[in-house]
Amino acid sequence: MHFEIPFRGHKNIRGLHEKTIEITKDTKLTTNGDCIIGVNADCGCNDIPEKLKKLLRDSKSDVVITITVKDLSFRVKGKGNQELILTDPHDIVIRKSSFVCPRTLAVCCDKASDHIPRQMIKRLQNPDSRGIFAIDV
Repeated sequence: MHFEIPFRGHKNIRGLHEKTIEITKDTKLTTNGDCIIGVNADCGCNDIPEKLKKLLRDSKSDVVITITVKDLSFRVKGKGNQELILTDPHDIVIRKSSFVCPRTLAVCCDKASDHIPRQMIKRLQNPDSRGIFAIDV
């Protein structure tokens, strides 16, 4: 199943976190949120279609996240997990660890925000930039 979530850039995007990548529906961002790579997202975990949530809650599911900004794209591979809650109304987080909370979309991911090419991060620091957070399960 394929699902796309549009989001926007922000001047405070840093993409330096070593364990997670996050997008949020929030429009404001401080420099403390160094895993956040997009704001003003169209949905949080709670808004994801139930059919997709069911697939994400299967530990055998392979999850691929593709982040696209103009002509640049970045792919992360992760896993589903039967413990996923998927109820946070604002945020979506993918994690290298197996930690689960209401914001977690995928676990055991092979990359975090510090792996995102700096050219893409630079583009995302422009508040006018738009990106797509695509989920494939």
